[in-house]
Amino acid sequence: MDTTPLRHAYRVFLDAAAVVGSGGTSPVPPAGEWNADQILAHVSLVSAATIAAVSAVASGANTTYDNRTALDTWTMERVIGFADGNAGLRDRIRRQGDALCALGGPVLSETELDTLVPARLLSNGTVLVDQPMSLRDLITGLANTELPGHTRQLLALRPDGATAPATT
Repeated sequence: MDTTPLRHAYRVFLDAAAVVGSGGTSPVPPAGEWNADQILAHVSLVSAATIAAVSAVASGANTTYDNRTALDTWTMERVIGFADGNAGLRDRIRRQGDALCALGGPVLSETELDTLVPARLLSNGTVLVDQPMSLRDLITGLANTELPGHTRQLLALRPDGATAPATT
């Protein structure tokens, strides 16, 4: 599996996170939305869950994929504390992205990537997925939907409301 799109999505997300988090204070989000650190914690939790699913399949174990823990604000606040804030979260996510790209690319066979994983994905209290998904689809969904969506969410926190991702 070519993980170039995943690596790119992580890079663009982290570039946006660096821009938003560079002022030393997290911009105040609109009511009911997450702040920058909570978005980072959520992405870290989603990345960890994806790594766990990939590792389980690679080890021949049964697994599931459920993002509900990554939506829990108490859990996000614990992750923020464990990572020691914004810079620590960005470093954690960078390392998780590296790990996922290393595992998802050369390590897994096509058969492993096609393994169906029972999945439950929610967003804003709405069930998006409640059925088996291939491991490949979980990984590409992270690259094509999850990370770009949270990149836009981060950039919307900027005072100028920018929506274009930062470039490197």
